[in-house]
Amino acid sequence: MSNAAETRSFEAEVSQVLHLVTHSLYSHKEIFLRELVSNASDACDKLRFAALSNASLTADDSELRIEVSWDKDARTLTIRDNGIGMGREEVIENIGTIARSGTRRFLESLSGDARKDTQLIGQFGVGFYSAFIVADRVTLVTRKAGAPAGEGVRWQSSGSGDYTIEAVDEPRRGTTVTLHLKQDEGEFLDGWRLRDLIKRYSDHVAFPIRVPVEKDGKPSDEWETVNHAAALWTRPKGEIADDEYQAFYKSLSHDFNDALAWAHNRVEGSQSYTSLLYVPEKQPFDAVFSGRDERHGLKLYIRRVFIMDASEQLLPAYLRFVRGVVDSDDLPLNVSREILQENRLVAQIRSACVKRTLDLLEKVAKDEPAKYQQFTNAFGNVLKEGVAEDGANRERIAKLLRFASTHGDDAQKNVSLDDYIGRMQAGQDVVWYVTADTHAAAKGSPQIESLRARGIEVLLLSDRIDEWMIGYLGEYAGKKLRNAAKGELEAADGADAEQRKQVEEEARPMLDKLAGVLGDKVEQVRVSHRLTGSPSCIVLGEYDMALHMQRLLREAGHDVPASKPVLEVNPRHPLVQRFAAEDEAARSEDLGRLLLEEAQLAAGDQLADPAAFIARMNRLLAS
Repeated sequence: MSNAAETRSFEAEVSQVLHLVTHSLYSHKEIFLRELVSNASDACDKLRFAALSNASLTADDSELRIEVSWDKDARTLTIRDNGIGMGREEVIENIGTIARSGTRRFLESLSGDARKDTQLIGQFGVGFYSAFIVADRVTLVTRKAGAPAGEGVRWQSSGSGDYTIEAVDEPRRGTTVTLHLKQDEGEFLDGWRLRDLIKRYSDHVAFPIRVPVEKDGKPSDEWETVNHAAALWTRPKGEIADDEYQAFYKSLSHDFNDALAWAHNRVEGSQSYTSLLYVPEKQPFDAVFSGRDERHGLKLYIRRVFIMDASEQLLPAYLRFVRGVVDSDDLPLNVSREILQENRLVAQIRSACVKRTLDLLEKVAKDEPAKYQQFTNAFGNVLKEGVAEDGANRERIAKLLRFASTHGDDAQKNVSLDDYIGRMQAGQDVVWYVTADTHAAAKGSPQIESLRARGIEVLLLSDRIDEWMIGYLGEYAGKKLRNAAKGELEAADGADAEQRKQVEEEARPMLDKLAGVLGDKVEQVRVSHRLTGSPSCIVLGEYDMALHMQRLLREAGHDVPASKPVLEVNPRHPLVQRFAAEDEAARSEDLGRLLLEEAQLAAGDQLADPAAFIARMNRLLAS
């Protein structure tokens, strides 16, 4: 039996709000299925809670569930639940008013232990209207649990300024939402596509989500459950095997490899949330080769319902390699559920996720060095960004970094700053390093010759990020970090000031002659205390950018202020002595220019006139 339908107007500027919902509020249109399934889960959750004090509400059908079905001929998609349902006034209040949420009202009516017992998801009535993203007409039929069949309600709207509502006979409790899909939304009439969306967005909803079994390409009367209906991260850690953690990681990250390590934590108190954080062993396949545009990182859940991919508010960019989930009981979202509101709870969760990730990396570095070497090879350069970005954790991040050094013979980045400090010579209070384009260039840098001659270890930094990163890391554990290619360096042979002065005086005629040849191409020419085997080297000021970085920035189109380098020469080297003894002006100029150009090349600079350099080399070789 059905009464005459009543047409009513929405209680808000619905046409404007619906336009916002369908065109601006959601970044992916398939979100509508998540919203409607979440609403259905809410309804089941409310009935389960109500049945604790009134068991008769579920006496006729105790298995709470959600069913998703489709009809290709009628072009309809139906989401049905056997949850709490609604009466006529609730439909008008909750569906007829934009941004009114029955779940929110219900939640606000609870307090104390009763509130803790609920696991309600929906907080915004706007979620229902996401149906109009893909549908040009939506029909809702509902009956409240415990009400007679004659008190069913049918609500229908095309998303314009009004809707119809009427009383109908409805033998089943709960709510059925039927979407009459738009002409170009046929993808949501495909069983495989719907299963995929349910597994992606609602796999961990606590109630079974069922779809019809397809036979001969058509839905049958037989149903199958497509979600797990249980979140791995909600289970106690002691009950989860390593294989289960690894299997979940692979499904979460689409990675073929195992995770390197993970941290699983549950926080209770003023805010309650669970975090499960994974550090990959290698860069996941999809992150390298996928054309998808979404960020990778943490997935945000609210009470086991997937909200968004890679929520950047929960981890800083330098930890973007971390995979995992954060499942909060009370994290506030904006109206679309997609964007976190900035507040104290978000900041606390972010801080905790950062701390746990750094704790996890420190544990792996200490207990499993071989595994940590894998991490360094894959993500060491990303972690270096944190030295600049996260001042509060700068020392902790620096502790986790690994570098190549003159202590080893290969290019393996396996030396920590603590390792270096532990090997420092008596009286040494500086951590020496040098930056270059490649490891070979750093290892062969003439600026570190005297340090190596004295047995002083030098860190060899050859990644592009190093020059930028090290500028933010002035010291570590009370030790200053210093670039061996910048500023003045004390004598390597233990000579006192009087002896050094004598050497410089003896070399003065040669220095003046070389300065005259080079003119304004250099700031100064001076005797070097860095060099033992090379004839010359470029030395920069303490705060000047390395020449190879200047070159890279220019190639990228940036303006780099011109600066004149200091040229240091080794008076004992045969090439410098030949220059000093050369009387013929042309050969003197060739030799002087060659001393500068060799030093520039060794420092990673690019010659302004390579052809002239080659011609000079040829003339000198021929002579």
